[in-house]
Amino acid sequence: MKRRDLRDVYFLGFSVGIGVLGALGALVFRTLIAEFQLLFWGPGATFFEQVIHSPPWLRVLVPAAAGLAAGPIIAFLVPEARGPGVPEVIVSVVMRQSTIRHRVTLLKAFVTSLLIGGGASVGREGPVVQIGASIGSSLAQLFRLSPDLRRVCLASGAAAGISATFNAPMAGTLFALEIILMDIEIAHISHILVASISASVLSRLFWGELPLLTAVHFRLFSYHELAIYFLLGILAGLVAIGFIGLIDACDLGFRKLPAPQWLKPGLGGLLLGLLALLYPSVLGVGYEIIREALTGSLLLRLALLTLAAKMAATALCIGSGMSGGIFAPSIVLGSTLGTATAIAASMLFPELEIRPGHYALAGMGAVVAGTTLAPITAIVTLFELTLSYRIILPLMVSCIASALVVKILFGYSAYEMKLLRQGYNIVRGHDVNILRNLHARDFMSRSFESVRSSAPLGRVVEQAVRSPYPHFVVLGDGEELAGVLSLRDLKDVMGNYDALKDLVVAADLMTREVITLSEDDHLEKALHLFEKHHVSFLPVTDPRGPSRVTGILKKDDLLLAYEERVLKDRILSRTA
Repeated sequence: MKRRDLRDVYFLGFSVGIGVLGALGALVFRTLIAEFQLLFWGPGATFFEQVIHSPPWLRVLVPAAAGLAAGPIIAFLVPEARGPGVPEVIVSVVMRQSTIRHRVTLLKAFVTSLLIGGGASVGREGPVVQIGASIGSSLAQLFRLSPDLRRVCLASGAAAGISATFNAPMAGTLFALEIILMDIEIAHISHILVASISASVLSRLFWGELPLLTAVHFRLFSYHELAIYFLLGILAGLVAIGFIGLIDACDLGFRKLPAPQWLKPGLGGLLLGLLALLYPSVLGVGYEIIREALTGSLLLRLALLTLAAKMAATALCIGSGMSGGIFAPSIVLGSTLGTATAIAASMLFPELEIRPGHYALAGMGAVVAGTTLAPITAIVTLFELTLSYRIILPLMVSCIASALVVKILFGYSAYEMKLLRQGYNIVRGHDVNILRNLHARDFMSRSFESVRSSAPLGRVVEQAVRSPYPHFVVLGDGEELAGVLSLRDLKDVMGNYDALKDLVVAADLMTREVITLSEDDHLEKALHLFEKHHVSFLPVTDPRGPSRVTGILKKDDLLLAYEERVLKDRILSRTA
């Protein structure tokens, strides 16, 4: 066995270890939540029963007390625990070479379980992602792995956390790839998948086959329903925009509040408790609401009221600085929205056999797709939770429609919105704020090959054979930019080369609509162009004469410039 192959085998074993530890982290986290719920609220078959059977004053006192207890820990010991947790993981990948402080694992689990146990209207999935990611990062740091492998370890831990929580290994893997990393080498996907599967296997030993959604037998009674599912997706996108905007507004409001940072989670808990006096179902994660929606027990008015109340409750918690995720609240919002849509549609189209539980499922996926802008993860998660192939088509319609609405009308996911507030603008795993201070003139290559637009095919092919470049800038007779010619363009005519070598010229083959940069343009613009048009290089022109090419900027050179600047900033921050 080759040395490299042996290293890959060892690293797969390492991934199994991350998956096991990630599942154990999820087990400890869920156990802590259950213990805090029992401590604060007393006995009950479900958390909602525990709340209902407790005195009303506890609904105000307990969330406020939990916020007051968690506030100083978050403010002074682990500020990374503030909020959903996923944006902090993304920042560690982009800006800190996948390094997460060791204390995050324990303190994030303790603080978030304390808050959820006290009734905070947040999810446990985001914190589990951060806990798993910190486990993977800590192990990588312990064994002094390279930054690339540390990145894979962090993603493996995040995938393990999601997989253990939902017993959904594919969803965990896609969450790590689509949301955390956004971009990764294909060779490393197997390691993330192994960690995710390991965590899923262990979670089945702890909790068995999670029955949360598998009790719903999905069925599409008529293809006419797809139009309703499409409408549900549009509504879900609008709800997601409102949810993200409300969280952002609460976050800004609490930031401007003239009070110590450690006190604000307590204030958020107090406001949550006052809301819970009217709507006790807003306390906690909200899985009881989901169960009612899936069984068709929610009435139209109750579904709409719960949708509005849950949205406000989660925004108060996240905005005040509590630790907790938005994944589960998004599922709750989707279930109520889907129920309301189904009931309204059944009134308008009584001839269709519309079942609210089915639309609750699709709504769950659609709102998640909108808030995270990760429709593939949303689709696969709901599929793995239902184990029903019949749900795929309605889910795809709803989730894609929702994500498109948010992308077109708003442009950012809930995670990206928080990163923007922190000063990070992430595009495909890179902070474009760094690129904004770098200009094309400083990183472009002034060595490039060009051909004349009038050059015959035979001369172009001879030049291509001798050249190390896979593409050429095509210049007109006045040295102006006329187009771009690549080896792919030549391939189309090589089958009839002998007949065409003297008849066809470069102008007949080149791409005329060329995307260019000016020397004065910053690399943020370049990255957006690379991502939008999927090209490997961009001609750079003289700002005084836009048709004159002075160099080319390769995507690899842009990424190298970014990595060098991140490393430089990291070294300077350590020595400061």
